[in-house]
Amino acid sequence: MQILQATGGGNFTMLILMFGVMFLFLILPQQRRAKRERKFKNALKKGDLVVTKGGIHGKIIEVNDSNDTCVIETMAGKVKMERSFISNEMSKQRTTPAKKQNNK
Repeated sequence: MQILQATGGGNFTMLILMFGVMFLFLILPQQRRAKRERKFKNALKKGDLVVTKGGIHGKIIEVNDSNDTCVIETMAGKVKMERSFISNEMSKQRTTPAKKQNNK
């Protein structure tokens, strides 16, 4: 009888441990990624060169904070879209010079 009671507590401890590992490897990284995306979306400003999730390259010419949209100017014209549809900012990548490697 005592053996059955002792192993029951071990199963509960193992369940708690599995939940902790799942939280550590699945939920925390997703929360960090969502926080990073929210920060990126809020940092978008007029003049940024961006790429949308659909592959459209353009320059932000207007940002509307009230309804979370922006207007992007492309080669074909202007497109109004949600700020969450922007996947990458190219302004910082183009302005940073490439490092020169010294081969000796």
